[in-house]
Amino acid sequence: MAITMDLIKKLREATGARILDCQKALQEADGDFDEAVSLVEARGLARAEKSQDRETKVGYIATYTHNTGMVAAMVELLCETDFVAANDEFRQLARDIAMQVAAMGAENVEELLQQDFIKDPEKTVELVIKSLSGKIGEKMILNRFQRFAI
Repeated sequence: MAITMDLIKKLREATGARILDCQKALQEADGDFDEAVSLVEARGLARAEKSQDRETKVGYIATYTHNTGMVAAMVELLCETDFVAANDEFRQLARDIAMQVAAMGAENVEELLQQDFIKDPEKTVELVIKSLSGKIGEKMILNRFQRFAI
């Protein structure tokens, strides 16, 4: 299958990977889009694993309040630099995890990381964090959270 710029662009939009990485993944997958997505995600995770020895000094605290006003959550998602802490995707992930905490509850961080992610049940919370970590290239840690309910 011919690898077109439209296909590369589609893969980039789906994964957020660099154009060159998308092109290489599509070439390795012989133009198979789904296989290329898997390749990009696997490489992102490998990149995330390499950064696990780095120190996380900054981050973002996100909150979520259910529309009834009777359940809320606050999470602290850490990263390495203030540049990433200001990243919209990073902040959205923190808000999504806060929603996860409010909806699903968890006793501790380890339990939360193993839960199916509320927005994509095929992935765990831990895998979603590692995927973004690999995509951005910085270590990310869900440090702590608190759930409030009336």
